[in-house]
Amino acid sequence: MEDLTWTHIVLAGVIAAGTAIWGWFGWLVLLWVVCMAGDYATGTLAALRHHEWSSTVAREGLWHKGGMILVVLIAALTDVAVSLLLRSGVAGFPFDHSVLLSVTALSWYTLTELGSMLENAARLTNRVPPGLRRFLRRSANAVDAPDEREGSGNG
Repeated sequence: MEDLTWTHIVLAGVIAAGTAIWGWFGWLVLLWVVCMAGDYATGTLAALRHHEWSSTVAREGLWHKGGMILVVLIAALTDVAVSLLLRSGVAGFPFDHSVLLSVTALSWYTLTELGSMLENAARLTNRVPPGLRRFLRRSANAVDAPDEREGSGNG
């Protein structure tokens, strides 16, 4: 076994402290924030490489990220409201609830950001393994295709 270095010890301490403060939910939020920043950075690099950078497109990307933040906040507030309702006993449900909708939103947005980062990387390298390319195409089609079971979407 290798000797521990100060770097290992400090890193383990930072991770342990972060987990004690935030728990697993905090790490999920941090991962999503890092993925949002990574998507913006890789998108900017890909646009610069192809001489397509536009402040209008960059602003649209930031507005999109702002909308994602609002959705996650609304999901978190809904989780708090449902949790309070269930704990009050008014609803009559025999179970507890702390987080569900916010975890779902965070997980979905994290996956979409990772997919977008991979698309940006593909624009930078022009060499992505075929399996990843198929996965991206299928994922994008699944996310972008309207679900007929939901109706017209005017609700």
